[in-house]
Amino acid sequence: MLDNNKKIEVSAEQLEVIESALHTQSKILNVQAEAGGNTARQRLNEVKRLLAQLSQHKPAPQSQGCNRRAFGWFKGMRSAE
Repeated sequence: MLDNNKKIEVSAEQLEVIESALHTQSKILNVQAEAGGNTARQRLNEVKRLLAQLSQHKPAPQSQGCNRRAFGWFKGMRSAE
């Protein structure tokens, strides 16, 4: 089997634009598929697969989980009063 995959370099900003465009395309194809378009459903599945692949290769965001947990705990204490 031939490997037709190509590697390209894109910035994080470019990847966000691509992902956003694919989400928009997914919404359009979903409407078309619900109207009975078999071709639209096939294309929608392809777009969803691609979005899943992108999310797997997307760099993890810088989390501020420590701050969120601290404020969540504090918020819980305030509501108990």
